Amino acid sequence: MLTVNELKTARTAAFRLLPAPVWSSALKRPEGRGPKRRFMGRTLLVLTGFLVCAVAIGCSKAPPPANPSLPAKRVVETSDLWFEEVVAQAHVDFKHSSGAFGRFWIPEMMGGGVGLLDFDGDGLLDIFCVNSGSLNPLATHRPGHKLYRNLGQWKFEDVTNRAGVGGHGEYGMGCACADYDGDGDLDIYVTNLGQDLLYRNNGDGTFSDVTREAGLKDESWGTSAAFFDYDGDGHLDLVVANYIHWSPEKELECFSQGGLRDYCSPMNYKAAAMDTLYHNKGDGTFENVTRSAGLAEAYGNGLGVVCADFDGDGRLDMFVANDAMPNQLWMNQGHGKFADQAMIRGCAVNAYGTPRAGMGVASVDLDQDGWLDLYVTHLVGEGNGVFVNRNGYFTDTHNPKGPAAASFAYTGFGVVFADFDHDGQLDGYFANGRVKYGQRQLDSQDPYAEPNMLVRGLGKGEFEEVMPRGGVGQPLLATSRGVAWGDLDNDGDIDLAVINRDGPVHLLRNVAAKRGNWISFRVLNRKASHAVNASLRVEAGGKTFWRHVQPNQSYCSSHDPRVHIGLGPVSSVDRVTVRWPYGGEETFGPFAAGRHFDLREGAGQK
Repeated sequence: MLTVNELKTARTAAFRLLPAPVWSSALKRPEGRGPKRRFMGRTLLVLTGFLVCAVAIGCSKAPPPANPSLPAKRVVETSDLWFEEVVAQAHVDFKHSSGAFGRFWIPEMMGGGVGLLDFDGDGLLDIFCVNSGSLNPLATHRPGHKLYRNLGQWKFEDVTNRAGVGGHGEYGMGCACADYDGDGDLDIYVTNLGQDLLYRNNGDGTFSDVTREAGLKDESWGTSAAFFDYDGDGHLDLVVANYIHWSPEKELECFSQGGLRDYCSPMNYKAAAMDTLYHNKGDGTFENVTRSAGLAEAYGNGLGVVCADFDGDGRLDMFVANDAMPNQLWMNQGHGKFADQAMIRGCAVNAYGTPRAGMGVASVDLDQDGWLDLYVTHLVGEGNGVFVNRNGYFTDTHNPKGPAAASFAYTGFGVVFADFDHDGQLDGYFANGRVKYGQRQLDSQDPYAEPNMLVRGLGKGEFEEVMPRGGVGQPLLATSRGVAWGDLDNDGDIDLAVINRDGPVHLLRNVAAKRGNWISFRVLNRKASHAVNASLRVEAGGKTFWRHVQPNQSYCSSHDPRVHIGLGPVSSVDRVTVRWPYGGEETFGPFAAGRHFDLREGAGQK
């Protein structure tokens, strides 16, 4: 717990005039919901701190060091591989294209994403890769998206044309997959620079572009998106994080510290955007409720978004990771209203009151206390951020043994947490790639390439970085962006798909030495759709695991909607308690380890 002085310092710092991020201008430099608890005491303490700051001559706070040293990090050297690159044998030939043509337009640096979904209902996860294309008005070819059907045994078939999901020449960013119309099939929402796309799954291996007829008419620069039922009416609503208001006419010329032409920072444009919230009307259409819901009260450079019940009140909230601006935490007030409480709840800025370059975000219970924490990827030199949740209020932590300790040397985008080795502890995988030239060039062909990272969970909030870096035999150097996790071969462990800017996709098969057993659940509502944002309390061998159905998070990506749990030495699960996203609980079990199970609403004990 924070002391009174520490809490005052952290909260008042957030309301001071925020200094410009040290990296923000390319013209200047290169680069679970838990049980309900009572918050009144802490809220009064926070407000008291605000009043003291307002009337005093000045509020003191510990200034950030001029040249902060990197925290110590724990590294484990191992000859055992955790992942094997299998993209060639899988016949997944997707290559992302940014369309860069020497003008250094900022959208070229930001795409793309990846989705893992079983679109045809055969029990195998398929792969949807989002391409960007080209912004060059003279370009005669604009590569589109790709959908690969899983044939089993690590073989995939390109079914893009048959399925009708290749796009129409838009400049793609990311995707979110969910059953928005409640027919039991997973649909695909694609974010773009400009008009987004909604592909409705027809249930016969094909999709229909229903963007216009569904009422989705926003032409902002969409990045990450997430489906969630914010009003509890049984229909999945949709939030889209928007980056900046951009057009070729607004483009600027920026330079690296060495005088080379380079990409600008979003802050150079001074064009922060408003995120978009759509209400699902239940008839296949959506209504734009952004302004009536209150989202017009705060703008940002949105890149990552995740939805969850962060304060345990039974209503789903939204967290948006903003690039070089304070993050937003849209707390659900009920009756279709939201309020941005990121500042007073401690996750808007870092402990010094400075915004960081928020890219991707994962909502995960890192300390297994039943409250969902936030892990946000950031720019090189900033280190990734860990906001630990206590009763709905967050603390920006700086643990030298934490999951972000090894991240200062890289620029992070995609992020996933899963138990890759089944020891009962969550591990982390981070997709890295620069956005500006740096002094260290790791790849002669790609000045923005960096290795991805893998950290192994040790328990009690401690992690160690796995070497070789990224858990593969030879570090895979690329400008990585989106990453999604899922059990692609149904063998019980978690595999990865990573999208790389202007490069092939990484398809990483899990080959880690296993330290225990596993279990997996498909959580289905009464419509036989995945119960997005359902929470699970899994009790096994005297230990409790908290998990959530959250397929839409990371960076511009969508994951396997199944819930996977590494159990360690435990051979069975005693019981699973599911809290449904719109209220009510059911208990299931017991279950033997080492299998996939379905948890269907109405089939458990109330």
